[in-house]
Amino acid sequence: MKATRATILVSGMIAGHPNQGGASWVVLQYALGLRKLGHDVLLVEPIEATALRPAGSSLAESDNAAFFRRVVRSLGLERSSALLLAGTRQTVGVSYDRLERETRRADLLVNVSGMLTDPGLIGSIPRRVYIDVDPAFNQLWQEKHGIDMRYEGHTLFMTVGRAVGRPGCDVPTCGREWVATWPPVVLPLWPTAGLIRHHGFTTVANWRGYGSIEHGGLLFGQKAHTFRTLFDLPARARAPFMPALAIHPGEVPDLEALAANGWQILDPARLANTPARFRKFVQQSEAEFSTAKSGYVLSRCGWFSDRTACYLASGRPAIVQETGFQGEIPVGEGLFTFKTVDEAVEAVNAVRGDYPRHARAARHIAEEYLDSDKVLDRLLNLAFAT
Repeated sequence: MKATRATILVSGMIAGHPNQGGASWVVLQYALGLRKLGHDVLLVEPIEATALRPAGSSLAESDNAAFFRRVVRSLGLERSSALLLAGTRQTVGVSYDRLERETRRADLLVNVSGMLTDPGLIGSIPRRVYIDVDPAFNQLWQEKHGIDMRYEGHTLFMTVGRAVGRPGCDVPTCGREWVATWPPVVLPLWPTAGLIRHHGFTTVANWRGYGSIEHGGLLFGQKAHTFRTLFDLPARARAPFMPALAIHPGEVPDLEALAANGWQILDPARLANTPARFRKFVQQSEAEFSTAKSGYVLSRCGWFSDRTACYLASGRPAIVQETGFQGEIPVGEGLFTFKTVDEAVEAVNAVRGDYPRHARAARHIAEEYLDSDKVLDRLLNLAFAT
């Protein structure tokens, strides 16, 4: 049985790659959602010295620390958060001494991507939940490339890959039993939005994030690989598409193809570089259209996007590439999936044909499936049952 009021340590990446507002929300939804449920929450992010910017700077004077301070202060977490220089006792925010005291009495660790491994902080925590937010790649790095994804010592493994471990999903389990979860959204922080400023279909994405992985004769790649199959969508759908897309200027052929086909590329470094700006961009958008990394599509892992969850919570319809989560959540009203360009065009026409209905349905899906109260209550029940 779960504790009525627990002390919970939450860890994940916010400042390791600063100025990515959407990525910050992934971790913040857990910390803020658990606090909303009435628990005592400590947020700790470990960061390697090699990740500090500018290179060679101290933790306290780094751009990473400045970003971390701004983020936690903006959401009222400054008295219960720490940025920890990995392998040391140096922190920004809560002192290491206090972290040691608090974690000795902690009931639970919620460890997004297994970020926190410091034995002095987690050694005495009896229940440790690993949250996988990058299914297929996560498991293949561990299984195929021998990269330590920090599974050891956790008592419960949860993933936003709804199909991991099930028939039809081409993802190794690495000897773990993976429990499917939804990305939580703290609904009061993501209310139904009003004013639309970006009239068209938006998203926030990286063209590439890291290298591809060969598995089973297939190349599990990035969004660049799936996006290229949809270059002609704006002309086919006769609608504006304006992704906030992080794409290197050297990707000249792709940039030229995007422009020639009518994609209006926006700058995420300007529009979504903080949690507040990310939220504003999402909520001022008409709807989302997004591809998935080709690794998610080919593996049939059932990946469901934390970003899409934010669009839905805002009452913004979403059209996303099919990854295998169908049957887990309603699609066809408010939320659409596609495999082909033709299916994407049909979904665009449906959303624009009755926007108010699909906007209401989007929010309803978030309330029923993605509400942090429900998602995290289930997480706690499972964690305290182990």
